[in-house]
Amino acid sequence: MGKVLDHLQHIKPELGPATRPEKNRHWRLARDENDIAWLVLDRHDSSANTLSESVLKELDERLDLIDNEKPKALVIRSAKSSAFVAGADITEFRGLADGGKVEEQLNLGHAIFDRIEKFSFPTITVVHGYALGGGFELALATDYRVAIEGASFGFPEVRLGLHPGLGGTFRLTELIDPVEAMTMMLTGSNAHTKKAKKLGIADLVVEERHLKNAINAIVDGKIAKQEPGLKSSAFILSPARSFAARQMRAKTAERASQDHYPAPYALIDLWEEHHGDREKMQRGEIKSFAKLLTSQTAQNLIRVFFLREKLKNIGDGEHGISHVHVIGAGAMGGEIAAWCAVRGFRVSLGDVKNAPIGEALKEAKALCNDQHLSGTETRDALDRLIPDPQGHGIAQADLVIEAVPEKPELKREIYKAIEPRMKATAILATNTSSLELPELATALKNPARFAGVHFFNPVSKMQLVEIVYHDKTEKNVLERLNAFTGSISRLPAPVKSYPGFLVNRALMPYLMEALMLLDEGHEKVVIDRTAEQFGMPMGPIELADQVGLDICLHVAESLKGNLEKPMPEIPDWLRKKVEKGELGRKTGQGFYKWSDGKVQKEDVPDLAKAPDDMLDRLILPMLDACVECLRKGIVEDTDVIDGAMIFATGFAPFRGGPMNYARDRGVDEIRNKISELRNKHGPRFEPDRGWSGLNGKDS
Repeated sequence: MGKVLDHLQHIKPELGPATRPEKNRHWRLARDENDIAWLVLDRHDSSANTLSESVLKELDERLDLIDNEKPKALVIRSAKSSAFVAGADITEFRGLADGGKVEEQLNLGHAIFDRIEKFSFPTITVVHGYALGGGFELALATDYRVAIEGASFGFPEVRLGLHPGLGGTFRLTELIDPVEAMTMMLTGSNAHTKKAKKLGIADLVVEERHLKNAINAIVDGKIAKQEPGLKSSAFILSPARSFAARQMRAKTAERASQDHYPAPYALIDLWEEHHGDREKMQRGEIKSFAKLLTSQTAQNLIRVFFLREKLKNIGDGEHGISHVHVIGAGAMGGEIAAWCAVRGFRVSLGDVKNAPIGEALKEAKALCNDQHLSGTETRDALDRLIPDPQGHGIAQADLVIEAVPEKPELKREIYKAIEPRMKATAILATNTSSLELPELATALKNPARFAGVHFFNPVSKMQLVEIVYHDKTEKNVLERLNAFTGSISRLPAPVKSYPGFLVNRALMPYLMEALMLLDEGHEKVVIDRTAEQFGMPMGPIELADQVGLDICLHVAESLKGNLEKPMPEIPDWLRKKVEKGELGRKTGQGFYKWSDGKVQKEDVPDLAKAPDDMLDRLILPMLDACVECLRKGIVEDTDVIDGAMIFATGFAPFRGGPMNYARDRGVDEIRNKISELRNKHGPRFEPDRGWSGLNGKDS
C-alpha cells in the first residue's frame, strides 16, 4: 500500500501547544489547504493502535481544539501501516472486579464518541486494514466511513465474553440491517471490503491514491450520508424484534450455552428490550458490559487472549527460511504445503505418487478462496506451490518437513536418503503426532538439526503447532522453527520429545476413558453431551471420529507401556472397527455415521443416565497428564499447557485452560477426587506426584 500518509505531506500542523510534536503523544492534528482537519492516531508505545484510557483522554483534548476552531470537515485515520484500530487496550481489562469503576470509564468513552457524532461539520473515518471493537465503534461515531481496498470491520468482543461497549450495540443496529448487525456482534465475524460496502458500513471503497479526491467529494456534498434503511425501522416494532430475538437465541444456543457464554444472550436481551430508544440502549449497554467484564467467564477469556499473545511472542524472531520442501502429499502434508504457500513461502511438494500431489493442488486453490485471497493473490500463492515428485526441492530447501505415515522404519529410510542432499544449514522436521524423536533421529548423522513441527488437523484452522525438540536439537534450530511458525500465523508451543508430546499425551486418556465408558455400556451420546456441557467443543466419541479411529489406535498403542502409569485398556472392538475400515469422518462411518463431513446424531441424550463421576472420569485424567508433563519438564510452564490445550483441542476456553480450571476448582480437591477414582476404578487414576507441588506455583 505504500506509506499511509503520503498524501498528507503538504499539511501543516495546527498552532497551539496541544498540537506541537510532543513525546508520549498519541494523536497528531493538522489542517490541509482546504481547511479539513486530519486527526491521526499513532500510539507511541505500541506497534498497533488500541484505545487505552490515555488515548481516549488525549482524543478528548484534541476535540477541544477542533471544536474551538471548527474546520470544514474532520478526518480520522491511523498512521500505522498495518491497520486502523485493533480495539480497546485489553491490558486494562485484566483483573477488573469493580463494575462501578468500569461504568465510569465507559461513560468517558461514550461522551467522547457522542461528541464526535454531534459535530456540526462532516466527520469521516478512513479505514485501512482492520477496524475492530472500539476502533469500529469510533468509525461508527463519524458521519462517513471510507474503506481503503482490503479493509475489514468487526466486533470480536464475544470471544472475550463481552459485547460492544462504546456504542456499537446501537450505532450498528441503527445503521444497517439489524439482523446483519446482530449477527456480526454475536459471531465475532468480520465484514471485509465488499461486504462492508454492501451492508452499508462503508460509504466508499477506494484505493489509497484516490483517497484525497474521495474526501473532497464528501466535503463538497457529492456523497450522500448513509441513513438507516427500512429493515432498521421495521424492528422498532416490538413483535418483530421479539420474533427475531427468539431466532437469534436458538442459533446462539447451537454454538454456546448461556451458562458458559452469557455475553451473546445479554446482547440479544439488550437489543430486544431497547432497540429504537437510543438513551435506554446506551445506558443498558454500559451496565451490561460492566457486569460481563467483571465476570469470571470474561476474565478467563481475557486470560486466553494473553495466552495467545504469549505463544505469539515465542514466534517472534528471525527464521532465515524462504523455501520449504514437504515430503508426503497426503491430507496433512498437502495442507501444510498449501498453507505455507499462502503465507508467502516458496514450497515444493513431493510424494511417491502423482495423484496426491494433484489433489493437494486442488485443495490449495480452495484454501485460497477460504482465506479471501484476491485473484492475483491466489495466482501468486499457487505459483509458489511447486509439484515436485522427484524431490528436486530438497537440495534448495531451508526447511524440509516430513509428513508421511506414522511408520518409524519408513521415516528413518527417508531421512537416510535425503540427509546427504540437504543444505548444511537446512532443518529437517517431522510432523509426527506421537513418535519420539530420539528413536527417529538414530537414522541421522547430524541429529542436531532435527526437530518436530506437529501441526493439527485441519492445518488451516487449528492454530497451534507443537515444536518438538530432543536432547540433541540445537537451540538455534528450535528458535528458527518457533519464528517460522509465527510467520505462518500459527502459535508455537515448544515441547520436549515425550510419548504423545503434550497435547496427545493429555488428550488420549480423555479419549480412552470415553471408550472405557462405552465398553461399560454407557451411550455414546450421553458421554459426548456430558463433555459438551462442561464446555468442550465436541464430545470425546465424536472427536475420536474426527481424528480418525486408526490414528487414535496408533497413538494409544504408542503410549501404552511407555508411561509411568497404565493407560486404559484398548478394547478389542476398536481394533476390529479399524480393521473393517470404520475410521470415522474420513470413511463416513465410525462410532457415528457421517455425511458430507457432518456427524449424524439422531439420539437425544438422557443425561440422567450418566453416572455421577462420568465428567471427572473424562476430564481429570487430562489434567493429571498435564501435571505430569509439567513435572517432567516437557513444557515450560502452566501458561504453555493452557494455551496449547485450548488452541489444539478446544479445551473449554471460558475456563481459562486445564491448569487454570484446576486452580479455580482447587488443586487439593482435584487431587483427592482423582484418588477416589483410583480407589473405585483402578491404578490408571493414580494422581501424579506433581500435584503436591502445584499449589501456589507461579504460572
